[in-house]
Amino acid sequence: MDHVSAGGIVLLAVTALLAGVINAVAGGGTLLTFPALLAAGLSPVTANVTNTVALVPGYIGGIAGYRRELDGQQARIRTLLPFAFAGSLLGAALLLTTSERIFKFLVPILVLVAALLLLLQPRIQRRLTSLHPETGDIVVTDHDIATRIGVFLAAIYGGYFGGVLGVILLAVLGITLSDHLQKLNALKSVLQFSINIVAVVIFALWGPVQWWTVLLMAPLSLLGGWIGARVAQGLKPSLLRSIIGMYGIVCAVVLAFTLH
Repeated sequence: MDHVSAGGIVLLAVTALLAGVINAVAGGGTLLTFPALLAAGLSPVTANVTNTVALVPGYIGGIAGYRRELDGQQARIRTLLPFAFAGSLLGAALLLTTSERIFKFLVPILVLVAALLLLLQPRIQRRLTSLHPETGDIVVTDHDIATRIGVFLAAIYGGYFGGVLGVILLAVLGITLSDHLQKLNALKSVLQFSINIVAVVIFALWGPVQWWTVLLMAPLSLLGGWIGARVAQGLKPSLLRSIIGMYGIVCAVVLAFTLH
């Protein structure tokens, strides 16, 4: 498998499995797999595109789990998908056409932002819950320009890097739409998958994807998601989120020194 050592292969396999579990329980699996791909010897851009392609199958399970909450949201999805597709296309194009030196400069910042957002996720969700109570009559707002712009900007980030994209999308939807939080979570899952699948197509056609790595990691991330969905009841997402968030901060600091 190219120049990756046996230890590197084991590292990728373990982190892919754990990322599937983490994404199912708390989110933030990218903060595990992206540094692992760098440690295995992949360049930052190659690690980023390979990571996106390898983990995208796991989002299908999230959509399947929200089938009931997606009922009645077809108009929303049709309205927002073009902005998700366009933003992801732009983000992926920026990644592949700009200097890798720029990406190396941005990687520690992006990892740090993703880690901080993961740590702040409970506070964000509490705020959104206060804005969108789960009982009583809910007035669902129309899709205004703020929602479309927010989804477009989040999709650019998702196409370019994508770490903790779900937290960003949920914040955008929660601030600009008024509805049950679970319905917004379901909509977020569809948009997140759509953003990533566009990036995957672009990367598969023109990106430096390490396909043997995808073949190794994708099934394990799917398996991890299946395991995570079943053990989530026995785990504390808050504890796992804190551990991964702190790990991400440490990775950001290390990357800031090693990539420059």
